[in-house]
Amino acid sequence: MKSFLCFCLLYVAGMFTTIAQPFYESYDWDADPKYSKNGLAEEYMASLKEKIVSEFYFDGDGGLVEYFLEHKVYYLNSDDSIEEFNKVYLPYASDSELQLNKARVITASGQVINLDDSKILTATNEETNNTYKYFAFEGIEKGSFIEYLYVVERYPVYKGKRIDFQSNFLKSNLEFDVYAPSNLEFKFKSYNGLNDVENDTVIENKNHWSLKIPKAKLLEREDLAAYDADRQFLVYALDENTASRVKDISSYANVAQNIYDFYSQEVSKKEQSELNSFLKQIDFKEEDAIDVKLRAIESFIKTNIFIAEGSNEQLASLLDVLKDKVANERGIIKLYAAIFNQLHIKFEFIYTCERDYMRFDKDFEANNFLLEALFYFPKTKKYMSPTETGSRYGFPPPYLTDTYGLFIKEVAIGDFKSAVGKVEYIKPVEAENTTDKMLIEVSFDADDLTIVNIKLDKSLAGYYGMYIHPFMDLIKPEDKDELIKGFAKNIDAGADIKNKMVNNGSPKLFGIEPLQFILDFNSSAFVEKAGRKYLFKVGDLIGQQMEMYQEKKRILPLENEFQRSYFRTMTIAVPEGYRFANLEDINIENFYTMNGKELLSFKSSYQLEGNTLTITANEHYKVNHISADMYEDYRKVINSAADFNKVTLVLEPK
Repeated sequence: MKSFLCFCLLYVAGMFTTIAQPFYESYDWDADPKYSKNGLAEEYMASLKEKIVSEFYFDGDGGLVEYFLEHKVYYLNSDDSIEEFNKVYLPYASDSELQLNKARVITASGQVINLDDSKILTATNEETNNTYKYFAFEGIEKGSFIEYLYVVERYPVYKGKRIDFQSNFLKSNLEFDVYAPSNLEFKFKSYNGLNDVENDTVIENKNHWSLKIPKAKLLEREDLAAYDADRQFLVYALDENTASRVKDISSYANVAQNIYDFYSQEVSKKEQSELNSFLKQIDFKEEDAIDVKLRAIESFIKTNIFIAEGSNEQLASLLDVLKDKVANERGIIKLYAAIFNQLHIKFEFIYTCERDYMRFDKDFEANNFLLEALFYFPKTKKYMSPTETGSRYGFPPPYLTDTYGLFIKEVAIGDFKSAVGKVEYIKPVEAENTTDKMLIEVSFDADDLTIVNIKLDKSLAGYYGMYIHPFMDLIKPEDKDELIKGFAKNIDAGADIKNKMVNNGSPKLFGIEPLQFILDFNSSAFVEKAGRKYLFKVGDLIGQQMEMYQEKKRILPLENEFQRSYFRTMTIAVPEGYRFANLEDINIENFYTMNGKELLSFKSSYQLEGNTLTITANEHYKVNHISADMYEDYRKVINSAADFNKVTLVLEPK
């Protein structure tokens, strides 16, 4: 409702604003394109021009529309780049209108091939029923240029939009412009070293902001980097309407109230009846702890309600969701909220974005940071994702944690209820709650020391168990059998498995008990005979570990998905009459400490008591964001596990 009122205020203001010609009507590409390939012979692709214009415009009826213009020229010099750009999709929707669209190919020999209307195609997504348009380029060869220009008239996107400027290929001649009626004031913020947008004070009857970049610095992709979060981009949003004296148009206070009002609507009698029937199907008791109730509610909803894309009103209607068992994002959030309110479970809405795409800026309010929804439960201090079917209570999608978000909390004064929004930190799940534990017992065959018997006890908890544990009852028996065998095959593809079993396999136990796999198998992959001695590849018992290489200086920070710990204990029965000659090779220790807290570590050690050798190799990652300055320390810890892989003990006669 407040969004509608805000739009009405813009509309009324437009009735008193001088209508000038939209920018795009006087803009065109060069009739005779001459693009230079100088310095590009070794490049797989390059951008020679990128112009983006967003113009907010009061039309003849006084309504606000947006004309979004994009004009780009790409040099394509590889099969991959040609394949990537033989189709270019337009930001077209059913409520938008293409005012201008044209494209052409300039071949390596200079021939210009203009795309006619038959090459501007329309398609429909069968699942969402959404219609989209795209340019279908033909005649592209290595060394060609493609050029396209389009203008879309659409409902204005003014509460927050992101524009990227940096990529992993050369870019030059970048221009960005925002035009708006003189009464509309926008705010801008640049990220990751991008220059600030400038206000044009010369133009009359319009506001104009612009940014020109002759050449963007190339940013190469690096392993485990949050590339999109670290590339140069800007965000802009409407801040003020001077004609109506409305300020903070894109503020989170408005967002918080709108979200609360939508999801806290009074439940009708029909909806209440359906909701009561729905709740009776969920396995929990009134006296159960809140954790028990929340796990049961979430599991039932995510098992029985299908989440579909689309804006169909039925998908957002509580009554229709309860009857049809199909919902969109708004519908599923409305269902959860109705249940929590019915059961008097206090909760807060959270809206944020994935930190590997964009780090939530707590100091700049714009709706494009509010992309994903979570619930927060103050009593348990845990989070839940309503829309991610693979996620479970206490373990929200990890990239939505360890960042900031907009928390929306209900406040009550007497019988009056409202909402307050506040940007707060979304805590990550700590490493101690996401674990991979291995208990390994090894004994040597008395008749043939090259054969060992291995008893493997592997337990997965937290995020390591989340993508398996909640779905154990849905896995086919033959697939479950292969899953269990896989833990032995992971350390020896030829393992001769004697016994196997699963403990804590009930999905209800996720978040309570670890998922445990126990296997008993024989293997000849770990010991080699060398004369009178035997080479025991003890490091291979933990499975192959990742090894990180960095030939160039690290530029980008590293972004871990989640904090985690590995606990590995190997108990080895030393054969009678033998001893291990090089036990000190087991001792590996690398760690990184900040402010007195050990954040990263790998430590392996041993203890020998009689004929029993006990080895521990534990590994901890208690931080997600690794700065480029920390990278070498991180790499050293990661590679410690790979170094342990290489440990081979020499078994020799006493």
